[in-house]
Amino acid sequence: MKVRERIGYDRIIIPAFLFRIPGVDRTVIGVAIALWRKKTFPSIFERPALCFFILALLWGCTQPKEPKNPSALTEASIGEPKRLIPMLASDSASQDITGLVFNGLVKYDKNIRLTGDLAESFEMTPDCRSATFHLRKGVKWHDGREFTADDVLFTYQKIIDPQTVTPYSSGFERVEKVEKLDPQTVRVTYREPFAPGLESWGMGMIPKHLLDGKDLNTDPFSRNPVGTGPFRFSEWVTGQKVVVKANPDYFEGKPEIEEYIYRLIPDTATQFLELKALNIDMMSLSPVQYQKQTEDRFFQSEFTKFKYPALSYTYVGYNQRDPKFSDKRVRRALTHAINKSAIIQGVLLGLGKPATGPYLPESWAFNPNVKDLEYNPEEAKALLAEAGWSPDKDGLLKKEGVPFAFTLLTNQGNAERAKAAEIIQRDLRQIGIRVEIRVLEWQTLLHQFIDKKQFEAVIMGWGVGLDPDIYTIWHSTKIKEGEFNFISYRNPQVDDLLIKGRETCNQEERKKIYQQVHRLIADDQPYTFLYYPMALPIVHKRFKGIEPSPIGITYNLPRWKISKNRSEPQPTP
Repeated sequence: MKVRERIGYDRIIIPAFLFRIPGVDRTVIGVAIALWRKKTFPSIFERPALCFFILALLWGCTQPKEPKNPSALTEASIGEPKRLIPMLASDSASQDITGLVFNGLVKYDKNIRLTGDLAESFEMTPDCRSATFHLRKGVKWHDGREFTADDVLFTYQKIIDPQTVTPYSSGFERVEKVEKLDPQTVRVTYREPFAPGLESWGMGMIPKHLLDGKDLNTDPFSRNPVGTGPFRFSEWVTGQKVVVKANPDYFEGKPEIEEYIYRLIPDTATQFLELKALNIDMMSLSPVQYQKQTEDRFFQSEFTKFKYPALSYTYVGYNQRDPKFSDKRVRRALTHAINKSAIIQGVLLGLGKPATGPYLPESWAFNPNVKDLEYNPEEAKALLAEAGWSPDKDGLLKKEGVPFAFTLLTNQGNAERAKAAEIIQRDLRQIGIRVEIRVLEWQTLLHQFIDKKQFEAVIMGWGVGLDPDIYTIWHSTKIKEGEFNFISYRNPQVDDLLIKGRETCNQEERKKIYQQVHRLIADDQPYTFLYYPMALPIVHKRFKGIEPSPIGITYNLPRWKISKNRSEPQPTP
C-alpha cells in the first residue's frame, strides 16, 4: 500500500512512512506493538502511552547521526585503481588517487587558467617553443627528500622511455631538450611550436631517488607511492579501499581533512545505502537518486547536492578492426538507429544533452554547425542496404549469409550505461541487428578487452581535457596496447589537423582547426556519441569551502574545511 501498511497485530494501522525514516528499524515498532498486545501499558493510558513510546523511540533513532570519523572524507568509487604512478594512471580511479599524492609543475585554477603548482612561476615564449619553470624552494617528497630540477628531468626521461607503458607520451614527443639551469629552474625547448606544451607539464612528477633504474611498469612503487602532494599514501586494501592521509609538510599547508578514504563499492545502489547510513561522505549520484531519492528532510539537512555540466561524454565505440564496423555507412546507420532522446529522458531523466562529437558545448573548440544524426530507423536500413546488409525472412540482417550480431560491453556499477545498452539493444533489434550485452568489472574490461582490442563495441566515457588537443585519443599512431585510440580509428585528414592544432599558438586559428576535426570525426562516426551528462556529486555538509567551477568541485579538495555547523552557508551549486 502506498500510504500505509497493515500489520496483523490487533489490527493496528502503522503509517508506511514510519518504516522509511532513516534510522528506524521495524523492530522498534515491533517492540511497541508487542507491549500493546501484552497489555504492558496501563489500560487507561494504553493508546496515549504507546504513541508517546513510539515517538520517543523515533526521536532517538532519527536524531542526526555523526559520521564515524568526522575528520575524514570517505568517497565511493565503482572502480579500483590500477597503478598509482601518474604517467601510468590511464583510468579515472588511478587518476583520482594520484591527483592527491602527486603534483605537476602546473595546474588549472577555478577560472580555467594555468597556474603554478610545483613551479612557483613559469613563462612560455610567444612562439610556443620554449617554457621556463621556476620551482618552489623547500618542497619535500613524502619521505623527507627535497624535490629539485633533477626530479623533473627524471620524470621527463621516464615518460619518453619506450619501455614505459604510458598513453601520455605524445605530450612530450616534440621536446627537443629539457635543461636544468639550476636546482630550482628548468627550461624546456621544443623542436617546433607546441601549443599544449604548458598543460602537458601538469603531469605528476615522480622521485628520482626512489625510481632511478627501476621498471615503472612492474615496480611495487605503484602500490606504495611517494609524492609531494597534499596527501600521503597510507594503505591499499585490494577490493576494499585506498587510504591517504594529510601531509603535514605540504607546501600549501596541511589539509584540514585528516584522511581521505577511497571506498570501492562497485554498485551505485549500495553506495547510496552507505551514504544514507553516513558511512560515506561523497559520491556521484545517479539521475534517479538526484531527482527523486534525495529530496527528503534527511538529505537536505545532512548533504549538499551539486549539478553542473560534466567535462565528459558517453559513447558507443566500434572496433574499426572488425569488418562489420569498417564501413562508415554502417557506423552512421547504427547512430541513426539509436534513439538518444529516449536514453537522455528515460535514463538520465533529462540531465544531459545529445552529443555530436568529441568536444563539449562549453569548449571554445566546439563546432555548433555539426548537427546530431537524427533518430531515423528507415535511413539506417537504407544505409545498411547500401553496405550490403539485407533482411532474411525473419527480418534479421545478413551479409553473405552471416548475420549482423555483436557483443556490446560496458562496465559494472554504472547503471546509466547498462540501461542505455538495453535501449540500444532494443533499437537495433528493430532494424534487424542482434546485440548481446555483457557487463564486466572495470579493470577486467580495461585491461583484458579494451587494451588488447578484444571487443566489438563498448559503451564508455571520456573525461575531456581543458585544452582541445585530442591527439592521444584520435591520432592513428596512438593505437598500441594501453593507448587511448583503442578503436583503431584512422583518418589522414584528422591526423594532419591534430598535428597543425598542436603547432599553432593562436587560439582563433586553433579554433578553426579543431572545429574541422569535430566535423570530420562526426562525419566518420567511429563512435556513436551518445550524450554529454551532468555531474551530480553530493557531499556531507560538514565540509565547507567547496567552490563550484567549470572544472568541478574537487580541484581544491585539499583546502576544504570541516565544520560542525551544518547550517553554515555553502556556495550555490
